[in-house]
Amino acid sequence: MVTAQRAIVLGGSGVESLERFTQNQRIIEEFVSQWLVAIPTALGRLAHVAMLRDIYTGRYHHPILQDAYSEPAVHQSLLYCHEELFEKVLENNFEQQEWDLRMCFAGMDAPPAEIAQRWLEVELFRLFVPFGTPPYLRDLFCSNMRVVLGLLVSEQALVHTAA
Repeated sequence: MVTAQRAIVLGGSGVESLERFTQNQRIIEEFVSQWLVAIPTALGRLAHVAMLRDIYTGRYHHPILQDAYSEPAVHQSLLYCHEELFEKVLENNFEQQEWDLRMCFAGMDAPPAEIAQRWLEVELFRLFVPFGTPPYLRDLFCSNMRVVLGLLVSEQALVHTAA
């Protein structure tokens, strides 16, 4: 006996959806194993995926993945990754978010306080929010980033004052 759920999967659009799901799963697995695994922090991974999005069109692009998969499939898969990574960052407590940001800055070629000041000035972190994110989640993320960045800037100011 065929269940209603199985009949939907076996129907024309159901099979197409299952194939699309399988393809997207392969793209996500390849993206994570080839590019994200080397990035040690959740915030760093979020920043990486966010930078793959064209801010004018909202489309995600990855030239290497698009050599093997269609542009719409790559877009859909990277959008999913972006949303999941954004949620993961927000699920972390404030101290973990602070640690992630400090670790991201530790690998850069400028002092953390300078980077933090620039990020605050242009609010670069706003680009890390996926399009369509509910305003309350966007505001929470941006507020947390402002506070952590402010801590980094004020720590440097205290060091200069004490010197």
